[in-house]
Amino acid sequence: MRVLNPTLWLNLARREIVPIALLLGIAAPLWAFTEIAEEVGEGDARAFDESVLLALRTSDHADPIGPHWVENAVLDLTALGGFTVLALVTLLAIGYLFAIKRWNDALLLLAATLGGTAISEGLKVGFNRPRPDLVAHIVETTSMSFPSGHAMLSAVTYLTLGAVIAHTQPRASLRGYVLGAAILLTLLIGVSRVYLGVHWPTDVLAGWCLGAAWALVCWIVATWLTRDRGRTVVA
Repeated sequence: MRVLNPTLWLNLARREIVPIALLLGIAAPLWAFTEIAEEVGEGDARAFDESVLLALRTSDHADPIGPHWVENAVLDLTALGGFTVLALVTLLAIGYLFAIKRWNDALLLLAATLGGTAISEGLKVGFNRPRPDLVAHIVETTSMSFPSGHAMLSAVTYLTLGAVIAHTQPRASLRGYVLGAAILLTLLIGVSRVYLGVHWPTDVLAGWCLGAAWALVCWIVATWLTRDRGRTVVA
């Protein structure tokens, strides 16, 4: 009886498990987004949204909880998810990737951010959800509320960039640190939008879910195209 080498068993297991894990990684946040969108559309999320917003305010609905320096820090954090900062980070990263001739990574980042922006703006128009009127807005806003563009586009940009950087790291601990930092930054930006009163919590949750799913889709497509091009035909 032939016994397979343990390494071969591991490789076979990966071939079966990895595609399933990737599909689940896309399906789970998309399902969550759909559920949130349904709750928002039916008005069932109103109580949750209002309770969280009010929990982040003092008795004066124009005054966020915490000392003044916290509000200033949150304003700085939320700027990291703004269009100007994200566009600048993306362009600088793409320029660097082109300079070191990592064309595929540069195109991946460009496609992820442009596609994410189009999806976010399209959904805002489609859902047409007004901004919160329960508390005062600490910053000015002009677009519609659902999903949060800051939450979605920061997830797309920073998670994609984190994946690109992590791919170059030889140690698992470094890869974990880079991806962890990207996730933490994305979470802080999303929370800042609720704290500042410019988004309902469900706007941010939906933005996180959709942004993570889109970033993973772009990464999978880029990986598949790169692998396909790298194959050689043996006569």
